[in-house]
Amino acid sequence: MRPLADFPLAERQAIQWVLSDIDDTLTDEGLLPSASLAALERLAEAGLKIIPVTGRPAGWCDHIARMWPVDAVIGENGALWFAYDRNERKMHAGYAKSAEDRAADRRKLDDLRESILREVPGSGIASDQAYRIADLAIDFCEDVDPLPKQAVDKIVSLFEEAGGVAKVSSIHVNGWFGSYDKLTMTKRCLIDHFGVDLAVINDKCVFSGDSPNDQPMFAYFGHGVGVANIRDFELSTPPAWVTPSRGAHGFVELADALLEGRT
Repeated sequence: MRPLADFPLAERQAIQWVLSDIDDTLTDEGLLPSASLAALERLAEAGLKIIPVTGRPAGWCDHIARMWPVDAVIGENGALWFAYDRNERKMHAGYAKSAEDRAADRRKLDDLRESILREVPGSGIASDQAYRIADLAIDFCEDVDPLPKQAVDKIVSLFEEAGGVAKVSSIHVNGWFGSYDKLTMTKRCLIDHFGVDLAVINDKCVFSGDSPNDQPMFAYFGHGVGVANIRDFELSTPPAWVTPSRGAHGFVELADALLEGRT
């Protein structure tokens, strides 16, 4: 990872799309500071398209799409995308799986829920689980006492032994059934809603994140940017750039860098 200061100015000024994780990238210790929202507003006012890409639930994504200065949002680690048209007052959406398949998956996830809580003492169900449509989020440090790495690894293995996919964020292990992830749904959202091929605009995009579940995005985007807390993890595919500061402060540094020299 190279320092954000080494990101060439001409390449920063060419960025037209800003994609970003939320937890511990736009937030600090669970709070969304005004500086993050102000940074999003400044980016939007400069004409950049903004898409949060998060593991957070569909219910939150509905709010984000409606209330934040963003153009779309990818939720539940790639299970869905939402985009709110303020002129039409209409929510557009796309899903990785049909409603019938999601219902079948939910039955299997409900069984896993009980086995994980039983076999990993101290783990909990994420407080936002009630607003999810496609996955199961196991809390290992947000609203429970932090669990050791061995316990997090055990949660992952229980999902995988059941035939599911598990991704570790900075606060949750998210598990689901299906081959989608943040990257596959980002590609679909850009094609379906914006009529844009992500492969064609890769050099005009930046993605910011902070944790292992962002690795597919870091691997794909030439301009992947980790906020400084990305250094807390050992990654097989780290981002190209890293900010000086952690969390929301790091995202503000990225926004400042992207806006430098723009009129």
